[in-house]
This record gives sequence, C-alpha cells and structure tokens, in this order.
Amino acid sequence: MATKKGFASVAEYIGSFPPDAQKVLKEMRATIKEVVPTAKEKISYQIACFELNGKNLVHYSAWKKHVSMYPIPVGSEAFNKAVSKYTAGKGTIQFPLDQPLPLKLIRQVVKYRVADNLASEKKTTDHRR
Repeated sequence: MATKKGFASVAEYIGSFPPDAQKVLKEMRATIKEVVPTAKEKISYQIACFELNGKNLVHYSAWKKHVSMYPIPVGSEAFNKAVSKYTAGKGTIQFPLDQPLPLKLIRQVVKYRVADNLASEKKTTDHRR
C-alpha cells in the first residue's frame, strides 16, 4: 500500500496502490468530480482531497481492505441511516474493496459537503460586511 510521503499529485497517489484499490479510487474520484466539477484536486494530509472555495471538501484514501472518505456530513435522517453502516470511527466512512461502491451514497455525501462548504462561505462573507 501507499507508504511514500510527499505525493506530487492525486494521480501519483492513486498510482501507488495495487490495481484493485486504484480502480475503486478512480471510480470514487470520477463520482466526486461528477458532482462538483469546479472543485480542485490536491494532496492534503498525504491523501487525495477535493477543495472548494479554498477549503477542503472531501478527502479519500485507500487501505488494505477498504477505501475511506472524510469527513461525514450531517444529513437527513434517511441519509444518516444509510451512511451509518459504513461509518468507522469519528468522521470516517469506509467502503469495502470487495463490494461495489455505493455511488448514490457517495454523491449524497459530496452534495452535503458542498452545502456545508457554501454555508460556511456565506457565513464568512456575511461576517466580513
């Protein structure tokens, strides 16, 4: 698995994993891009990240048996219930590598994070006035 520090790009980070993890990370990356095409990719905390409005939106990474997304947004009751079966620790969602990614749920995670980001941006803008 990825042990190198100082990745120059998200592509380099993804490329450091075995093929099965790369495939899932690429699928997760494409799904996030689909939801928020204006977000910028970067490495943050030595893992893949999307940034929106100068703030980290979602991080994602691969491990031996799963891929993870961080942080978990607060959503509707139905969303919170759906995401609860994938939660592992505070703020972490884990999807097993040996199961199909729940792409609809990942899209919801990203949409809630975008809403959080935009609300935070509005508060900052309102505060400056």
